[in-house]
Amino acid sequence: MKTVPLGSTGPQVGRIGLGLMGMSAFYTGANSDETESIATIHRALELGVTLLDTAEIYGPYLNEELLGKAIADRRDSVYIATKFGTILHRTDHSRGMDGSAENVRLSVEGSLKRLGTDHIDLYYQHRMDPGTPIEETVGALAELISEGKIRQYGLSEAAPDTIRRAHAVHPVGALQTEYSLWSRDPEAELLPLTKELGITFVPYSPLGRGFLTGTIRSLDALDADDFRRQNPRFEGENLEANIAIVEQVDVVAKQVDATPAQVALAWLLAQGDNIVPIPGTKRVSRLEENAAADSLMLSDDQLAALAALQAPAGDRYADMSPLNR
Repeated sequence: MKTVPLGSTGPQVGRIGLGLMGMSAFYTGANSDETESIATIHRALELGVTLLDTAEIYGPYLNEELLGKAIADRRDSVYIATKFGTILHRTDHSRGMDGSAENVRLSVEGSLKRLGTDHIDLYYQHRMDPGTPIEETVGALAELISEGKIRQYGLSEAAPDTIRRAHAVHPVGALQTEYSLWSRDPEAELLPLTKELGITFVPYSPLGRGFLTGTIRSLDALDADDFRRQNPRFEGENLEANIAIVEQVDVVAKQVDATPAQVALAWLLAQGDNIVPIPGTKRVSRLEENAAADSLMLSDDQLAALAALQAPAGDRYADMSPLNR
C-alpha cells in the first residue's frame, strides 16, 4: 500500500487506515466476534494498513482493550490513534465533554494501560469542550508529547478557528472529521485549512456509515440498538432518497469493475495527498476489499460525475451541536 506522512513531519502510514469502533460499539454485531476482529486487525497490518483508530468511548473501553490484545506481539508495526474528551474522568466517568488539563492526564493513563503500550502515536480530542479553552487542552497535550506518552495529537470535529488556535500552541498532526461522497462539508474550509497548515485530514465514516457500500437498503438487518436507526439519513423518506446516491456510485463501480465501497474510497483519496480515510469493518473480507481501493484509479470524468452527486437527505447526526466548534 502507498504511504503518506502523518502531519507535516510525522511518520509514514498506509494511506488507508482502519476504524475499529464497529468491532465493539454502536453498530450491529459489535462485540460479538473477538476472534474475527483480531484477525481483521492482523490482516490489516499485513496489507500495510497501519493507522488503527479507536477511542476510550467505544465500549466504553472495550475497543482499546481489544486493540491492545491484538497488537501485544506486534506493537512496532502499528500507528495507534485513540481519543479522549467525551468521558468525565474527574467526576463520575459519565459521558460529557471535558478538555481540561486534568482530564487529559487522567484519560491518557487509562488508555495507555488498556492498550498495553508506553506511548500513543496519535491522541485526539474527540469533541471540543466549550467550557475549556483549546489552549489549555493543547498545553496539556504538548506536555505529554514532551514526556513521550504521546507522539502527536489531533482534533476531531473542530471548527477552523479552533484548529488555528490549537496549531499556534503546538502543531496539530491530524484532523478527524466525517467526510465522504455524502458528507462534503469539509471541502468549504477544513480541507483548504489542513493543506495550508500541513495537517493530515482523516475522514471517518468514509463509506457513509456503511451506506455507500450498497448493502443497506432498509433497516431490517440492523440491530435494535444500532446507532444508525436513530441517524436522520437512515430514516423514512431520507433513506429512500439517499439510495439514489448509492445507485449512481454503483454505475461508476461497474465501469471500473470494482465495488461501490472501493469507488467511494478511491474518490476520497483523489481529493488530496494529505487524506487518510479510516473505513471501519470487523471482517477480513471487507478489510481486503477496502484496502484494494489503494490501487483503483478513476478517470477525470468519473471523478467529476461522483463530485456532482446530489447532497444526502438528513443531517449527519440527530444532534449537530457538538460538531464544528
